[in-house]
Amino acid sequence: MDVHNVEMVMSAVSPSQYPEDGRPEFALVGRSNVGKSSLTNTLINRKNFARTSGQPGKTQTLNFYTVEDALYFVDVPGYGYAKVSKKKREEFGQMIETYITSRKQLRGVISLVDARHKPSEEDIMMYQWLDYYNIPVLLVATKSDKIARGKLNQSESVIKKAVDFNPENSDFCFFSSVNKSGKDEVWNWIEKKMTEY
Repeated sequence: MDVHNVEMVMSAVSPSQYPEDGRPEFALVGRSNVGKSSLTNTLINRKNFARTSGQPGKTQTLNFYTVEDALYFVDVPGYGYAKVSKKKREEFGQMIETYITSRKQLRGVISLVDARHKPSEEDIMMYQWLDYYNIPVLLVATKSDKIARGKLNQSESVIKKAVDFNPENSDFCFFSSVNKSGKDEVWNWIEKKMTEY
């Protein structure tokens, strides 16, 4: 998709605040600082539209971005934030669960992991939870430019094994915001999911 128009339209914490125009939605989930903002900015051809933050846990609401008046990206609070209280973490968890399990417009979830490391416990839990609810997942391994080309297969194998990857309901790709590799694969997956309904 060639993107010219992007707008952040709302932040929501409960279903009553979600958009009501019925456009397809794609949620982005991942640990804080895994590169969600960088992926979003690359997909929409912007430098700083989605703010990259030095403070993990900065996003505390579901942020809806309309893209070309055709779909929404939904930025979900990052997990693994050390500075957030247990109570706040539980509130985030409830907010995310309500959205992901009840939202009919949700066509799929883009789940980000760091290509350089074995997925964390939270990464594994998130993936398996999405798979349990039968939600289409694109597992995106970010920062792939930092891995030697000859070791990408090994990295993919480690990630898929750790999360117990389900090829029937999930796809996988590497991504780098530095050289833009993976951008087309992510858009192809999004466009495919939009036509499947």
